[in-house]
Amino acid sequence: MSRTNSDPAAWYADPPVKANILAAGAVLWRQTAAGAVEMALVHRPKYDDWSLPKGKLDAGETPVLAALREVTEETGLNSRLGRYLGRVTYPIPGHRKLKRVDYWAAKVVDGDFESNSEVDVLHWHRAEDIMDALSYPMDRHIIRNFLRLPADTATLLLVRHAKAGRRDRFTGEDDERPLEKAGRAQARLLAPNLAAFGAAEIVSAPPLRCVQTVTPLAEILGVDIELEPLFSESGYATAPDAAAERARDLVSEHSVRVICSQGKVIPDLVGAWAAEDGVALPAARNRKGSVWSLSFHKGRLIAADHLDRALNPTDVQH
Repeated sequence: MSRTNSDPAAWYADPPVKANILAAGAVLWRQTAAGAVEMALVHRPKYDDWSLPKGKLDAGETPVLAALREVTEETGLNSRLGRYLGRVTYPIPGHRKLKRVDYWAAKVVDGDFESNSEVDVLHWHRAEDIMDALSYPMDRHIIRNFLRLPADTATLLLVRHAKAGRRDRFTGEDDERPLEKAGRAQARLLAPNLAAFGAAEIVSAPPLRCVQTVTPLAEILGVDIELEPLFSESGYATAPDAAAERARDLVSEHSVRVICSQGKVIPDLVGAWAAEDGVALPAARNRKGSVWSLSFHKGRLIAADHLDRALNPTDVQH
């Protein structure tokens, strides 16, 4: 049977093709004075379509940073990221290429729409009319993910410290073991990615490698790092309930807080939290330098997103 590359069925009959065009975007939203949620759609004159703001990753850029940048470039609005909404993957007509787009919720912080070379109009829509306004079914899938849970959430970012080398090769006290070169690079990269979620305050377990992981973020924000022994492996092992209560106390509707902790703390803390509030966790290796983005509504955990690949710079093709 004759098939062309523009035929989507051909992609399933042939051997799988890895996505080689990477992009990121967001459901940009705001709340009216009456409390209603409105979502932004942008019109692109090049395609004469209505879609969610999105765009390709720049070389060396992470999906998280690309999502934030593309929203600002296409709309002129500044925002902060929240819940991860999933990804869509689709073939590019006329090319043997797949495009993958990761999406986050993004709450408007400030700014005004400015018409530009890519987007000439921005319209705000409520849930009852946005589906009919969208040009693509894939965007409707992302909107459904957004509407499945409350829009206005509090965010808590739980970071596992960056790479610090092998314990058996360090001769001093383990709490004084510093980040290695690769870990310092991870820490520098983490800073703007955590800031993209609106990070404003930092609490860290006392071990040096934890403190060093969030030091670049503290320097960007101009804030001090609060030490919390309960988030160290030894402190947590002694008083896990007190540690869990302390973590819950850090959830705030007014400030996005970052907790930096260790490998024997984070999976247990997140797992217990999810079980208590009835949230299914995604598969996660909890690697060093990875982040749990936890979303809360009225004090209850409603979503837990593990950010690992999304925090890594990616070589991209345009």
